[in-house]
Amino acid sequence: MRKNDFKVEKVNGTVFGRIKANKLSDIFKTLESRNVQGIYFCRINGYNNEVAEFIRKYYETAVKEGVVIEGGIPNPDEKGIMYYNETMGTRFFMDKVFIVESLKRWLPRMNQNQRDSVGSAIYNELDGMRKKGKNDNILKNAYIKIMCGLYYKFERITNKLGMSNVPKILYEGYVNNYELMLLSVLANAGCDVVLLQYNGDAQYLKTDKNGEKSDNYMGAGLKPFPQGFSLKSVRDEIQKNVNRQRLYGTKPDIENCTNAWIDGKGLADVLTPVERRGTDGRFFYNCFVRISGVEDKTYYVNELFQFYTQFKESKRNLVIVDDEIPKPSPDEVARVNKGNYNTVDSMLMDLAKNFNKFPNVRLQKIIVKSFMDTMLSLESEANINKMKNKAVFLICWLNRYFSQLFSNSKITNVACFIYMGGCKDDNEALFLKFLARLPVDVLILRPNLSRECCLKDNLLYDIHFDSSLNMDKFPTDNTAIRVGTAAYHAERELDTLMYQDSGMYRDRQYNKAVSLTLETMYEEIDILWKEELKYRPNFSTMGDTVTMPVIFAKICGVKDNNVDSYWVTIKRLITEECYIVSNVPFINPRGENPMRVVATECLRNGKLQRQKIKAHPNYQYGFLQPETQDYILDKLQMLIDNNVIKGTFENGMEYNIVAVVLNMRRELLRLIQNFDFTKKNPKLIYLHMNENSVTIEDAILAAFLNLLGFDVVFFVPTGYQCVEQYYKKPILSEHQCGEYRYDLRLPDFRKISTKEHIPWHKRLFKRG
Repeated sequence: MRKNDFKVEKVNGTVFGRIKANKLSDIFKTLESRNVQGIYFCRINGYNNEVAEFIRKYYETAVKEGVVIEGGIPNPDEKGIMYYNETMGTRFFMDKVFIVESLKRWLPRMNQNQRDSVGSAIYNELDGMRKKGKNDNILKNAYIKIMCGLYYKFERITNKLGMSNVPKILYEGYVNNYELMLLSVLANAGCDVVLLQYNGDAQYLKTDKNGEKSDNYMGAGLKPFPQGFSLKSVRDEIQKNVNRQRLYGTKPDIENCTNAWIDGKGLADVLTPVERRGTDGRFFYNCFVRISGVEDKTYYVNELFQFYTQFKESKRNLVIVDDEIPKPSPDEVARVNKGNYNTVDSMLMDLAKNFNKFPNVRLQKIIVKSFMDTMLSLESEANINKMKNKAVFLICWLNRYFSQLFSNSKITNVACFIYMGGCKDDNEALFLKFLARLPVDVLILRPNLSRECCLKDNLLYDIHFDSSLNMDKFPTDNTAIRVGTAAYHAERELDTLMYQDSGMYRDRQYNKAVSLTLETMYEEIDILWKEELKYRPNFSTMGDTVTMPVIFAKICGVKDNNVDSYWVTIKRLITEECYIVSNVPFINPRGENPMRVVATECLRNGKLQRQKIKAHPNYQYGFLQPETQDYILDKLQMLIDNNVIKGTFENGMEYNIVAVVLNMRRELLRLIQNFDFTKKNPKLIYLHMNENSVTIEDAILAAFLNLLGFDVVFFVPTGYQCVEQYYKKPILSEHQCGEYRYDLRLPDFRKISTKEHIPWHKRLFKRG
């Protein structure tokens, strides 16, 4: 067939002009809605939130109504060229009519207008090459490449070109000359094209020197693409979101409107009747408020009690938790249906089945949505086992409080959960975030500003007052209310000013302390012994805890071989706060100890069972102040955890440690009860004068008293081994002070004078 044998005599194809994108959202407009009947061909070289959302939406559109290209457009291979030649022959004419007629045979699904547009676009590209001096062979090769590209890569959209819903092409990477030519043909024929260039525009401009064939999108605040960004990551995120929709199941028909309606008055907002909060049936109206500090110390307690009285009159459900949300018990955890999981999605979907037992199906859907939203917010921070543990906490706590919060079946009858004190840990904070997305008002009261609350949430409304009040129980009974006068609170404020960061300390200002053993010279023991702890080196306070510098030493030998001076040295250390051990051993391992037979009940997996210990009839410390009992148990746990006693967690020595510490003599308990962590600390002097063996029980007691804050000194004139033989670590400082002496008999220390003897002639001339 000759060139003039073509039946098409005239080509009137539309070649679309290019529009510059001011807003990426304009690219989704239909052809008729665009200010100009044109197409977009743009390059995106930077990233922001608008770009991220656009790429996701454009990708989804291109998958449905266009073509997504990852890894470039391959050149036609040998088989592709062979098929083209078999179908179309080898002839080529640089003529629009020839090109359009060829498209009719090669891409038969296109209509005449589309063929005219594509033919014109192809001709224009080839004509541009010819004007740059390219010969017919080069033009023919380019023509065949374009035809093969249209057939093998873009055939699905060629019959949609120029239509109202403009087909989309999304290209990831940098185009070469052939690819740019092919994309230009499609764009000019009625297709939108977007190039994603993650490393800037420099490489593209090597192909299109002046950027004539596409526009560089210049959005506000563009930054480099995030490391690892790709269409694959977009596709994975889209698939992840699709999978996530399965987790939620059927979405609830009502959702939370939290805090949008409040006046910011805290207690008054919670008391606002539900029916006056809003009328849109798509929402339940709740509040999520934290009030830190108090506006008026004198009236605060009464204000809370009046609030409580008014709330009870509203007949709404109420839960009040003081100081902490008790951890789930083993029984509560056992009632949660759970398993082992490989993925977060499978875990959450399975755990959410625990909510199926709640009778209100509408409420179930709200709970599931809140549960999923809350747990998925943690996904980037925790591994699957940690997430599972937190999810079990949420389910246990919801089970515990469900009947109190939701006994009324009407969802819009919003309940209230009051937490007095502030969240102590992430689990508590997570639970309140979970509750705040249910038909529940969540109110956190933190009158004591020294107590931190770890909760952070973009829904939370914070109210802050400058005054602080030490209060950890919500007043629900006016018989238990104690209200301080203005003078009382003024005194407390003065007290705070005097004793906070001033070096002055109130009596028993602190109830937590840690001991720090001093490494000293032998001569320093006598100097430091009678000093208050606050004057010793390395004493410090941090928050509510004192660091106590204490002495834990063994003194071997007799200095200068002077026995009389030796006894005087010991006598100087005997004070009112001192307990003296002169009979060795101090603790007989076969002696009576009622705690020995129950020690195994007191410890489980290395942890003290504190409630069991305190409730046991053999427990002997019940008469002590509660904080003193807790302090003793804290240090007992520390002694076990430190693993310094030989045999701990090897031959049951940990039970012996429990038995020894929980069976101390009354004299020691009185010293402990009277111990003020910033003043003089209690002492233990252990006089080991002979060959009698010290028991491991004595070593346990000494190590425990050291942790407790006692000064402990062993006088061993013989130099024999003492308690240190029972320690795994060198926790005892040893001082070699002189010659070893044996068979020394203890004197009557009451008859020993500590006054220095001065000869008469020195006394006579002392003034001079």
